Amino acid sequence: MKWEEWKDQLMKDPAFRKEYEELEPEYQLVRSLIQQRIAKGMTQAELAKRVGTRQSAIARLESGRDNPSLRFLKRVAKALDAKLEVRLRPQ
Repeated sequence: MKWEEWKDQLMKDPAFRKEYEELEPEYQLVRSLIQQRIAKGMTQAELAKRVGTRQSAIARLESGRDNPSLRFLKRVAKALDAKLEVRLRPQ
């Protein structure tokens, strides 16, 4: 079974859907970060050097296992020559 088919099945469960939707902002950030890094032709190690951290910290960030501070995300954005946008919207 392909991932999209499996996801469609899982999304029928209201509890799963709720958790999935609550995690979406984190996934969007991770996807964007990885896309920016790849578009710049950088490895995780190269990005880490520019940020002033270790490759393992970038790997944790990209895997979604880390809960980075806003300060750290600003440093990552600067290293990627990107603009960090954080906002709150009414639901």
